[in-house]
Amino acid sequence: MGGTVAYQQNRYAEAVTLLTRAHALNPRSAPCCLRLGLAYLAHGRPREAETHLKASLAIAASAEGWNGLGLTLRALGRTSEAIDAFSKAVAAQPELASAHDQLGAIIADTQGFAAAIPHFKRATELDPKLAGVWCNLGLAFAQTGSLSEAMDALDRALSIDPTLPLARMGRGLVHQRANRIQDAIRAYDETLERHPSLHEARSARLLCLNYLDTKTPPELFAEHRLFGEQFPHETPRSAPLAREVGEARQSRLKLAFLSPDLRSHSVAYFLEPLLRYLDRTRFEIILYHDHAITDAVSARLSESASIWRNFASQPDSVVETQIRQDAPDILVDLAGHTGFNRLPLFARRLAPVQITYLGYPNTTGLSQMDFRFTDAWADPTGEADLCHSEKLVRFSSCAWSYQPPPHAPEVPPLPCTAGVPFTFGSFNNAAKLTHRTLDLWTKVLSRVENSRLFLKGHSLNDAVFLTPLLSEFATRGISQDRLILAGRTVGLEAHLAHYAQVDIALDSFPYHGTTTTCEALWMGRPVISRIGDRHASRVGLSLLHAAGHPEWAAESDEDFVSCAVGLANDRTALDVASRNLRSALQRGPLLQHAQQAERFAQSLLACFAETRSGR
Repeated sequence: MGGTVAYQQNRYAEAVTLLTRAHALNPRSAPCCLRLGLAYLAHGRPREAETHLKASLAIAASAEGWNGLGLTLRALGRTSEAIDAFSKAVAAQPELASAHDQLGAIIADTQGFAAAIPHFKRATELDPKLAGVWCNLGLAFAQTGSLSEAMDALDRALSIDPTLPLARMGRGLVHQRANRIQDAIRAYDETLERHPSLHEARSARLLCLNYLDTKTPPELFAEHRLFGEQFPHETPRSAPLAREVGEARQSRLKLAFLSPDLRSHSVAYFLEPLLRYLDRTRFEIILYHDHAITDAVSARLSESASIWRNFASQPDSVVETQIRQDAPDILVDLAGHTGFNRLPLFARRLAPVQITYLGYPNTTGLSQMDFRFTDAWADPTGEADLCHSEKLVRFSSCAWSYQPPPHAPEVPPLPCTAGVPFTFGSFNNAAKLTHRTLDLWTKVLSRVENSRLFLKGHSLNDAVFLTPLLSEFATRGISQDRLILAGRTVGLEAHLAHYAQVDIALDSFPYHGTTTTCEALWMGRPVISRIGDRHASRVGLSLLHAAGHPEWAAESDEDFVSCAVGLANDRTALDVASRNLRSALQRGPLLQHAQQAERFAQSLLACFAETRSGR
């Protein structure tokens, strides 16, 4: 009895001691084995928990025992076994809400959020008073784009338990997806006030700050450094250099990439060309995928690696142990402060050389992140260097290497040449449609008679986002009949086909598009971009230089409007540019994949040598 009470009062060490004594007196008691196993699990000792929970199930199988074993196996990183255990818990007691919840959670981690929603819904039906279940349902809705349902579920969770951190953080995610960035930041701030060590909320907040132009680059840097200061600058488990530089020249360096986006995702589109051409006599490639979804892109990428691992749903402790066993010489982060990142592990120094690249338009703020790969257009020498905890490595004239979709449609004719009203367009992330962006686009529309604006994005399917957006345009004098709106489409080919309805693409500000800009250019559509004072608002400049059209990058709001209007009014020049854009891209660094890979490789070797000489 005493051990059970101690467990219920969260005195887990004492519970283990007392329940161990009870178990010694009656080792064939299934309830005693069960309680001892659960106490070990709560005490952070899953291996001992597994032994006793399995003993309990061997004596008398129960839903509670299978559920506890599932939690234990998940903590040990044995995902498929955990799914089996949770499934047996549901089968043994179909009305056990916690088992449905746990099954949903692990399915979300391994098969995606959409597959988990029926399990979370069932759990809320069985026990509508479980705040955590409502939270999980809300997060799943948010990740699948059902913003109204997400907010309802998260509010329900907070009404039951106002202290629940993930529910409050989830509200921030919904606000972010609905383009209410200030509301999102407030939600993340509220979360951090209560739970300052929740790094996911801090990362999400930092990502949101990139959508605003209200902070200067030094102020943004200070915000990121606050994240880095959560972690010690010197860690006792610092990874040693695996080899001397001279030895590395005689053998291959282990080069590892860690990302949740080694799938049909923008990051993969830019990484794949580099991997294809990296010299395997100099590098052994290790790929760490960290997402439930794997697809044809994942399969293709895995073929380019000597080691492929999927860390989806694995706890940090398991991931850390595995990476240390693999002992990469260089570990490249491709996520930054985007979702599902593992930056706290980089703070523990998993490799002698740590680099961040591609996934995030700013510094990580970590002193343990040694380098950030970029270019001089996106991060000009001087001020940009002062606003990064990493050393900036400008490895090429353009930091990206774009892989056009193999089944992209041919460049379509400009719709304006067929007598259709002139159409500007943007397929950028909804969170990038800031007030500043809408102001710029409105000025362009007001200067081109009868022109329209085509917007495409999955948030346009939801009234939570769409209604306020239409109101914003209305207050600027743009009626709904001048807007063409399209939601998410299935398949990249269908997505790109929508450029047949666009004459000129307009970039967002201050957070530019990257993949969307490359796609628009590949589909023969000029992109007009507004240059800012930070990486996120200089990406367009870099990409347009690579495309041979830096004149489409504007230094001021007035230049942005004049450039868009001038090109719209010169249909001959517009038509020539449209027809020649693909060949222009092919002549530039964006599509010079072998050369980009060599520049990347040389910079990797230089970073390794510099780190070695510095130690």
